[in-house]
Amino acid sequence: MNWISNVVRPRIQRVFKKKSETPDNLWRKCPACNEMIFHRDLDAALNVCPHCGYHMKLTTAARLNSLFDGGQFQTVTVQGVPLDPLKFRDQKKYPDRLKEARAKTGREDSVTVAHGPLDGIETVIAIQDFAFMGGSLGMAAGEAIIKGAETAIEKRAPYVLFSAAGGARMQEGILSLMQMPRSTAAVQMLREAGLPYIVVLTDPTTGGVLASYAMLGDIHIAEPGALIGFSGRRVIEQTIREKLPDDFQKAEFQFDHGMIDMIVHRHQLKETLARTIRILTHKPKLAPIANVPARVGRA
Repeated sequence: MNWISNVVRPRIQRVFKKKSETPDNLWRKCPACNEMIFHRDLDAALNVCPHCGYHMKLTTAARLNSLFDGGQFQTVTVQGVPLDPLKFRDQKKYPDRLKEARAKTGREDSVTVAHGPLDGIETVIAIQDFAFMGGSLGMAAGEAIIKGAETAIEKRAPYVLFSAAGGARMQEGILSLMQMPRSTAAVQMLREAGLPYIVVLTDPTTGGVLASYAMLGDIHIAEPGALIGFSGRRVIEQTIREKLPDDFQKAEFQFDHGMIDMIVHRHQLKETLARTIRILTHKPKLAPIANVPARVGRA
């Protein structure tokens, strides 16, 4: 009995412990072509499939590190807002949903604002994270967008906003809808200050977000294949009683119909933003950008 307890059982436990320590997410399947991609290769490619070029969703941290020179930036502190002003509850209490989203993403809310050098130019960047409650626009997100505009005006810097959202946050009702005119006013402040406001539409950008600050930029850039539209496809088909094209509301469709200015591959995005900012601010190019090798894309 002692031999079994002291020798055999510890060896069995070590074997199972080693198996349990092996990560189960070393490989990712591309949703478009179903090819398996090693996680390190996918991280190096900024979540772009090396086989078909499909753009998967990118975390806020990875996007900020890929845009700012050397990944050097400072996040902007945003004023707090009431946690649950309407005491809303559906299947879960709203504070519980917020707690889960914060634990999942490590973010306070759906929008993160940071500033730092982009090709040597001080730039303010706001990123909407779809992983945080579908990137929904609530009071905290509205405050972050407005704070980003104020920071850009204070630093006399261009403002770049990455949109990704399903629309307004229903748990905050009319208070979330009020962020649409508030953010619109913030964009007008940038315009009056003569500062560039560039919007990068990522997958998906829909609802009230598209109907407000996401379509008020001086330049509109989209990632390939991004879903861009106000209402859902089925709602529109039922309203107009017509069958819509298969690529309806895709970035390529919107580009062909003049809704956006450019479609830019993620690997070429920093270079494109830097070039656009220099044109809009009349600043000459100083040095080549150290960037990820570009793939075939549309710009």
